[in-house]
Amino acid sequence: MIEKRWTHKPSFAEEQQQLAFGLTQSLNISLPLAMLLVQRGIYDFEQSRQFFRPEIGHLHDPYLMKDMDKAVKRLSDAILAGEKILVYGDYDVDGTTSVALFYGFIKKYHANLDYYIPDRYEEGYGVSWQSLDYAEQNGFTLIVTLDCGIKSVDKVAAAKERGIDFIICDHHRPGNELPPAVAALDPKREDCAYPYKELTGCGVGFKLLQAFCQEHNIDELALFEYLDLVVVSIASDIVPITGENRVLAYYGLKQLNASPRTGIKALMQIAGLNGVLDITNCVFGIGPRINAAGRIKHAREAVKLLLCEDDEEAADFALEINKHNTDRRTFDSNMTEQALFMIENDAWLSSAKSTVLFREDWHKGVIGIVASRCIEKYHRPTIILTQSHGKAAGSARSVPGFDVYEAIEECADLLEQYGGHTFAAGLTLPLDNLEAFKTRFNEIVSSKILPDQLIPVIDIDMPLDLEHISPKFYNILRQMGPFGPGNMTPVFESRNVMLAGKPVIMKEKHIKFDVKQQNSSIFTAVGFGLARFFPDLVNGKPFSICYSLEENTFRDKKTLQLSLKDIRIHHVPEQQTA
Repeated sequence: MIEKRWTHKPSFAEEQQQLAFGLTQSLNISLPLAMLLVQRGIYDFEQSRQFFRPEIGHLHDPYLMKDMDKAVKRLSDAILAGEKILVYGDYDVDGTTSVALFYGFIKKYHANLDYYIPDRYEEGYGVSWQSLDYAEQNGFTLIVTLDCGIKSVDKVAAAKERGIDFIICDHHRPGNELPPAVAALDPKREDCAYPYKELTGCGVGFKLLQAFCQEHNIDELALFEYLDLVVVSIASDIVPITGENRVLAYYGLKQLNASPRTGIKALMQIAGLNGVLDITNCVFGIGPRINAAGRIKHAREAVKLLLCEDDEEAADFALEINKHNTDRRTFDSNMTEQALFMIENDAWLSSAKSTVLFREDWHKGVIGIVASRCIEKYHRPTIILTQSHGKAAGSARSVPGFDVYEAIEECADLLEQYGGHTFAAGLTLPLDNLEAFKTRFNEIVSSKILPDQLIPVIDIDMPLDLEHISPKFYNILRQMGPFGPGNMTPVFESRNVMLAGKPVIMKEKHIKFDVKQQNSSIFTAVGFGLARFFPDLVNGKPFSICYSLEENTFRDKKTLQLSLKDIRIHHVPEQQTA
């Protein structure tokens, strides 16, 4: 087990301390809570109001996005002329929620509409040649892509020759050349001045629909009913929950908790999500099941579920999805075991700065999950590859601070295609290039990655004495959500704490104990995967803990408990004898 590195936010300068003291007065909150706000760039009452109470009015004008006017005009012209429009999306959660959003909304105003999701295994990521054939054969003259298309230069050019126009809604980094689309909406375009760069594909589609509503005087409240789809995309695509994403996520969670669409409601029920949903529930409860829906037969089924309006039909489909999700977990577990065995039994791999593994029989649908599992044990950039149509196809995952997309891009001459983000990417290459790619990728990682980036990090917001924790403290803390990248759940460190009872090991891996500090109340602490600390704890050694706060409900009684991230035993030097 790699020992984790505890990192702390910088100490407050005098100016920051004064800002925090000012917030304690204006907001009537404790100093630790005020310090958390200052750490997040919240310095005064007005900023605090916007942070705690995001408003739809805080969303940016969609027309600030490059090509938005062209996109709205082409979409409007197509609807007015009765053209056949094809809504095209990727097969992952962001892509399928995007298609459900766009198709579901535009269907109210235009009947001549269909959607297309490429086959994960037959067509792969992005705009496919098969889809162009389908569009031409069925008389579609406009394709709107969501969560893909910004790098499909050759496909869009070929479509143009066939009389098919493209509107692209994407959020991935463009290549050196943009596709010859009527409009290419992507806040990551270098020539795009849109103020917020981190929207999901679904978020970009939402902005196009927002502009469409403004153009045609449609009440945007009708569009906001689709924010449950947008928040699922934000959570599942692991984008920062800051700025505009924070507003969309805030109202998306409200929609999800108050009135989720039929298909998502069925997924919530089958996943046992009965309480108030947050980003974590979306990431681990809803997102994987939407992905599983796409793996039952075809990702088109995921969109069908998200558009479903019949409770009974949705419930039946959710049951089928849950079974498939269980099967996916079995694949995931077996493949992870094989991958870890390969690393442990290869001297070069064990000491490398990166992991690149290939097996021709691995299931393409879960290789990204397996890459993440490998990082949990070997904290380094990881690529898991399998054979698909005579090629090696894979998923890459990274560690905090290292841009895996850039590293892959430096191997572009060995690849057939690639795309993605800083921390996650996909790639395809000829089987003959595998060994050269492994070597090159490891050389690039080795030359760029910092030693600290190879050690798992726990980012601690601040030290906290347990006496500060109270129901009021937690209630205000909870309102700092939605939590996620860019606004993570606060993590605290409490030093020199004491046991207030004997620890208990649960399922051989986890630990639970009561803890106190000086004159504080007693709190229950739960540490998943931390049972190895049991011997030192029962020996009475002093220790520190880092944790986040959560509310535990048992028999209708709510109590605050500490969700442990790590434990640090203070090893006291033995007394020397004369």
